[in-house]
Amino acid sequence: MDLFAEEFFSLEEAAASGTAGRAPLERTTGRDFAAIEFGLHWQSGQARHTDLHVANQLNLWRDYFPPELAAAVVDQPVGHSVTIEFAPGQLVPAYEAALCPTVETRRFERRLVDGRPIEPHSGRFYPKGLIAGVRDITSDDIMPFRIGTIEGARLVADLNHPLADRPLLVTARILKAWQAGAQRGGTMQDVPEMITGKGPGMQARWHDQATDFFSADAFERGRTEPDGEFYQAARLVDHLDRTATRQVEKLYARLLTPGARVLDLMTSWKSHLDLAQAGQVAGLGMNAEELAANPVLAERLVHDLNADPRLPYPDASFDAVVCTVSVEYLVRPFEVFAEVRRVLKPGGRFAVVCSNRYFPPKTIRVWAEAHPFERTGLVLEYFLRDGGYTGLNTFSLTGLFRPEDDKYADQTPWSDPIHAVWGDKA
Repeated sequence: MDLFAEEFFSLEEAAASGTAGRAPLERTTGRDFAAIEFGLHWQSGQARHTDLHVANQLNLWRDYFPPELAAAVVDQPVGHSVTIEFAPGQLVPAYEAALCPTVETRRFERRLVDGRPIEPHSGRFYPKGLIAGVRDITSDDIMPFRIGTIEGARLVADLNHPLADRPLLVTARILKAWQAGAQRGGTMQDVPEMITGKGPGMQARWHDQATDFFSADAFERGRTEPDGEFYQAARLVDHLDRTATRQVEKLYARLLTPGARVLDLMTSWKSHLDLAQAGQVAGLGMNAEELAANPVLAERLVHDLNADPRLPYPDASFDAVVCTVSVEYLVRPFEVFAEVRRVLKPGGRFAVVCSNRYFPPKTIRVWAEAHPFERTGLVLEYFLRDGGYTGLNTFSLTGLFRPEDDKYADQTPWSDPIHAVWGDKA
């Protein structure tokens, strides 16, 4: 099943967002502005990956497009879609073995963050400034590089783009277009950088080797009191803005079979299943008042998975399990993922969605320290370490507008990003 063969962010949603003062057009020309949804589709040795980005204000006469994309989006009607294949090194710089120098580990600067030194781990990403002096890198360089292997006193510093050696499939869909008018000047945007430069590729393993997310105190948290105490008071708050919530609902509608019996794991007063046409939904969470306020749930159970990761359900009880913006609180994720597999029916799907909002005192250390796309890789590693799931996928969606009345609208115009990982019980 190709989940993204049809539109994800609808043309109606696009037309309703950020349209003030614009004269809409039915098709683009080389002198206009456009909003375009780009999809980056690629494969790693462990999963299939889809990264969607909505570019809301592209200047078709100024911004840089690869020739293949420029020809595909200029003088085309709104709603037009195109798919273009890019060979390795065509959309991002080609992989160079010379950009994987071996560096003495003592050259890695263990800067202090919150009083703790940053330690190197294989497969992880770090600012280049931590290896200042290597290939003329300066200490203020915040662009990421990846550590490959660490052997004794030496490590491999991979300075290539994480997608450098992969063929890429790019989809582009014109969401809307409008007249440029008298507007001139401004900064030229690099469309390939927009599509590939904010994290895609970081969720995959380095050379198919397991990423070292779990060394030392990865599952340590800032607040150590029992979770039952922390969650004793009901928090009837939204953990995603309305735009992001709607996209999660649409994702679950694509991932779940209508009529499925679903377990909503680590849930609260909203289940994000409004569009999924689920059958019976059971909810497991930490606060009885929050669960009682969730109208979707047919069953409600207060249960602390960090104290006891066992799920109090029989084997093969559910067609699907979902976990929405909560996986970052698990201190025993391997046991929980094994339990989820146990309660799933054969072929049942486990879908995990996360974003960038969370309760910092209760999230695990490795989550707080990781890049958002690395967090997707962390969840993927949970699936892979369990070994009982097949058909693994990752998904991201960025670039949508935040609702103007959202409480964080004065801090950023962008909606909460969506990241997801899912797989089926083998």
